[in-house]
Amino acid sequence: MNETSGTAAAQPTERIPAAERREQILAAASVVFGERGYSGATTDQVAKAAGISQPYVVRMFGTKEKLFLEVLARALDRLIVGFRQIIAEPREPGDDEVELLAARLGAAYVDLIEDRGILLSLMQAFISGHNPVVGAKARAGFLEIYRMLRDEAGFPPDAIREFLADGMLFNTLLAIRLPDIFDEDPDAEELMRCTFRGKLDVVLGATAAEAAEHA
Repeated sequence: MNETSGTAAAQPTERIPAAERREQILAAASVVFGERGYSGATTDQVAKAAGISQPYVVRMFGTKEKLFLEVLARALDRLIVGFRQIIAEPREPGDDEVELLAARLGAAYVDLIEDRGILLSLMQAFISGHNPVVGAKARAGFLEIYRMLRDEAGFPPDAIREFLADGMLFNTLLAIRLPDIFDEDPDAEELMRCTFRGKLDVVLGATAAEAAEHA
């Protein structure tokens, strides 16, 4: 790896358990990769976001590619575990069962925005299909989600297509930072209200928290 940091801090001396330190780095990396993409992000930027040294990141994860794959695995795990918990909950059978379950899964998907970077890092992985390694993992993860919705949630293919399309719209609105102009552009407000519905406050709250951190 060619990335180096001339101003990197010394290796952390604080006695934090390795698993906790690993999660700290992955959370920071999710934000950095989510904002800058796989090609645009560096391990130095991840280290600065995590408040540790770049060599420490390299020692723990190796290459940037391996770090990104860990970020992708973490994001997919959070999504799939959360979906399976909702799918496993008892529900009353009925004609609108698929629609109601889709609404609950969609709400859970939007809630992932509270862990900054997860949704955008997923999107960055999905648009990196040209990369032989990252693309293969992204395709496998996307199809795992598809199979879970089909085989465990019982969604027909058309319902899965609609659900996944909504998820990609969520990601797109976040990627272009539409929440930033929610109060300024009535068309942005209209689109966001239609898209996020009862979870709009969650999205706006997460956006406001992010802006406060960077202020």
